[in-house]
Amino acid sequence: MSDDLDDQIRENAAGPAKASGDAGSVEQHKLTDQIEADKHLAAKKAVSKPHRGLRFKKIVPPSAG
Repeated sequence: MSDDLDDQIRENAAGPAKASGDAGSVEQHKLTDQIEADKHLAAKKAVSKPHRGLRFKKIVPPSAG
């Protein structure tokens, strides 16, 4: 899902912000809004992971003997 959004952001950044013709006019979402949407979706994906990016390990010091 995020790859599709990345591709869409690239397409929209390369194209014009507004276009008009005989049939009407079209306006894209602002690039800043698209970037914020991408960040939001990445954060939702990270939170859905079991450990939420944290790893727990038990530290055992070496023995003295």
